[in-house]
Amino acid sequence: MQEDDMGVGSDIFDDFNDNLEETQILEDEQFYHNGRFYSFAVSLGITDFDGNRGLAYENEHPSYGMNINYFLDFQSSFALGIEFSRHHFFLEEAVLRHGNPKTNQGVGLVEVDMLRAYFSNRYYFNTANLGTAITYSNPYLTARFEYWYLSNEFVDQSKEPDDNGGGIGVGLGGGLEFPIKLKESYIGVEFLIHLVNFHDKWKEDYRPLEGHDFGYDDLSGSGYSTMVSYVMHW
Repeated sequence: MQEDDMGVGSDIFDDFNDNLEETQILEDEQFYHNGRFYSFAVSLGITDFDGNRGLAYENEHPSYGMNINYFLDFQSSFALGIEFSRHHFFLEEAVLRHGNPKTNQGVGLVEVDMLRAYFSNRYYFNTANLGTAITYSNPYLTARFEYWYLSNEFVDQSKEPDDNGGGIGVGLGGGLEFPIKLKESYIGVEFLIHLVNFHDKWKEDYRPLEGHDFGYDDLSGSGYSTMVSYVMHW
């Protein structure tokens, strides 16, 4: 063996490169034959919050979403998408609006619209050697970079301008995709936690008046979403 490796016309590095190229070609052929290239999904679900924002908000389900996903290989993909959710809260008692302690009436109903756009990366687990149920569920982890646009409309205060603003955040979680027809259509379920720096996160406009209990010191809190999707693949 040593004589063959050291002989004229033999190059162990060429042999090694040939093996890598053959392996890569085989993987590419399998992906082109069995893989998914693009997908489009429409989604319905719920969006909720914890912390003070969760205490203040009443959620108006469902949330809506759609995304386009591009697969690099069997285990990696990138997606662009948008989601929308609606919430409201009711300030029936006076709060410290704009730092004015003389406020003597409640703000009333506040409608909250949240539109978020995101770019995400997914990593699908290799389940080839696991049970059939796990293999066909296509489990994955995902991380998203998100931009949230939030609009607060003061329905009962006609002279009060809407409070609009954006916030940067990340979404972390995972999901499952159950095939209806392999390589063509799936039902997806995705669970995410959202860490967002909303423009009104640390505002003190809803703080209790001195000597009162009603109100919120700020609107801090993390978001949570569960989305169920119908996914079409090509």
